[in-house]
Amino acid sequence: MEFMPSENEILSTLDNTYKLGAYCFFIPLGHSYTYLIDCRINIFRGEPDKWAIAAEILGYNPRGGRIELQIYYYGNCLINLEEYNNQLTNTYTLFPIEEDSFFESIDVLYLKPDAEFWLVSGSNVKLSTNKQDYLNNAIELKEYESNQIGIEEAARLAIIEHRDLFRAKDDELYKSIRKDLKKILVLDEWYHKDFHMMDLPSISDDHLKYTFEFNKELTGLAGMDFETFINLHTSQELRNEEYNKNQWEVNRPSAYETWQQLAKVTATGDTSFYKPTVTPNTHWINWPGSGSL
Repeated sequence: MEFMPSENEILSTLDNTYKLGAYCFFIPLGHSYTYLIDCRINIFRGEPDKWAIAAEILGYNPRGGRIELQIYYYGNCLINLEEYNNQLTNTYTLFPIEEDSFFESIDVLYLKPDAEFWLVSGSNVKLSTNKQDYLNNAIELKEYESNQIGIEEAARLAIIEHRDLFRAKDDELYKSIRKDLKKILVLDEWYHKDFHMMDLPSISDDHLKYTFEFNKELTGLAGMDFETFINLHTSQELRNEEYNKNQWEVNRPSAYETWQQLAKVTATGDTSFYKPTVTPNTHWINWPGSGSL
């Protein structure tokens, strides 16, 4: 009897990634801390019923000060997952640009006027400080000051000719995937929806009373009374619940074509089941909110 993972199992795993812990996430292309530069999906399958997905997000995180390649793992046989704050996380971070060449080329958030290259995977990737090169490739510079070129802007130009250098190598992808699984499909673009469910903890009446009294003593709460405080809290809870309801109904992976088809591909190993009818939207230009904080 032939065994294979079910489409429902795969979709349920993707839908419920957020339940695995505070540091487990579905693919966040619009992450507000990271400017999106590029992305990719890798799908793996093994006999008799093993599967894994590794999603790559190349982005610039100003808080971290580096261009990062983050790999997000999903599957039923993952190994060697990272930990953060003593909890498992489904992400693994790489830094594709050699450290010295990166920091020698930048001044805080921008390229230096004399920046020439980044060393990526042993190859020199030429940098441009010519504004016209960016305009020719539909990269609109922010230019808070004349002729400034942001680090994410430089990277978005660089990947046009050097995309493969910034990708994860197979040994990096297999870091948390069993070696007996075979890569069956790679996508450089697809139709995507970010999916984020808010944590809605239950708060007791005593805790609310304590919170009110603590903040009343600390700040005065602009003269607010307890009844008004409770009403505001209740209103916020209802907004959060409505947000989660909308996320689940509209944005969860199993709710739309991309992941319905990819689940079938992953379950069967037959890549012909991926026949998208929706225009891909994973190019960075479609995610203007990425890096917005």
